[in-house]
Amino acid sequence: MATKDPRVDAYIAKAAPFARPILKHLRKLVHRGCPDVVETMKWSAPFFEHHGIMIGIAAFKGHCALIFWKGRLLSGVPAGKDRPKGEARGEFGRITALSDLPSDAAIVKMVKAAALLNEEGTAVKRVPKTASKPPARMPADLKAALAKNKKAKATFDAFPPGQKREYVEWIVEAKRPETRATRLATTLVWLAAGKTRD
Repeated sequence: MATKDPRVDAYIAKAAPFARPILKHLRKLVHRGCPDVVETMKWSAPFFEHHGIMIGIAAFKGHCALIFWKGRLLSGVPAGKDRPKGEARGEFGRITALSDLPSDAAIVKMVKAAALLNEEGTAVKRVPKTASKPPARMPADLKAALAKNKKAKATFDAFPPGQKREYVEWIVEAKRPETRATRLATTLVWLAAGKTRD
């Protein structure tokens, strides 16, 4: 049996006038698609749970959002990366009127599919936001300077790849030979003192 949360009623009542009918309509469609859904509040916004988090709705200053927790696994839901840059969070971007939504039948179908994913325990495979960078390529002048300064070399060798990269990039970004020589000398002093680049 569905569970309604009075905090969701309060959230909708406090929303901007344009947002209230959108939020009420989305709430109704979620309950239609999953009669056993349980309402709650998470991150100060209404969420709907069924065997875990399923859907969230939110109202902002100028738009609303409908967020399927496992939206990437649902058919008929545009992928976030396919929307224009700067688009709102949620599968349907900025919702400013009921006309911005797909049909009621399409939303109910997606709600049912989202409920089934949760019932089956299907998890979204999390993809790292950025691939790790390759190790920094040691310039010959830095390699030679480190070979002559054991303390600086020991510090450099103990650094993780990111800290090594900071020093290497700082040295190779120098445009003039004089700047590069100054940075190389500073690097050796800092490394001998056990300091990171920043």
